[in-house]
Amino acid sequence: MENKNIEKALTYLKAEPNFDEKIEKVIAYLKAETYFEKDNLYRIIDVAEQKAQEINVPITICITDMSGHPRMFYHMPEANIASITLAPKKANTAIMMRKPTKELNKDTVPNGELYQIETMLNGEMVTFAGGIPLVCHGQVIGAVGVSGGSVEEDQLICELSVKTFFEGE
Repeated sequence: MENKNIEKALTYLKAEPNFDEKIEKVIAYLKAETYFEKDNLYRIIDVAEQKAQEINVPITICITDMSGHPRMFYHMPEANIASITLAPKKANTAIMMRKPTKELNKDTVPNGELYQIETMLNGEMVTFAGGIPLVCHGQVIGAVGVSGGSVEEDQLICELSVKTFFEGE
């Protein structure tokens, strides 16, 4: 009897508009919780720190959830002080815009589509490399922001961190 009720409910739900999209959101949300487990976050920090040491660039890394709340934050001892502010802003920008921050730069130059958006958002947005959204089943579930090196170095470590976040998917 219980299986029939479940089948009935599924049949009803499948008739709902955007059913598949809603299911993808639920799956993404449920998977996000496993990705944000402490052991996985520590693993990401370890990988990022190892790469930063390898290229001799002290960094700050911030991993946020979909609301932009930091779930893990690490500042290497010799990383510059500005990186403490920039890493979370890069992560939050990636969430707000639903794309890597490096893709925003070309649109924020004079005459660009997003020219002066950083000013309009009171400096809360960063439009250079080092922030990448974490996308699971088409849904942004968080982001990684890295700061402390050149934009190329930050991007390299950020990409490695995102790859590590999803390992074992």
